[in-house]
Amino acid sequence: MRTYPTLTLVSVLLVGVAAKLTFYGPVPAAAVPSSASQDIQKMQQSIANLPVQKFRDMAFVFPGD
Repeated sequence: MRTYPTLTLVSVLLVGVAAKLTFYGPVPAAAVPSSASQDIQKMQQSIANLPVQKFRDMAFVFPGD
């Protein structure tokens, strides 16, 4: 008894989604021009005294018999 209203609702939703995709395409991303350039080599040379995290590498340790 409730199948016709359910099918009608599903078909209306599908038609709505198809119409939205047809009339409203994806919005292209806006490119922001950058006037400042970065010197990567200079930035890497100026890095000093970074904290170092020590960890125990257990990549090739297998359980003993």
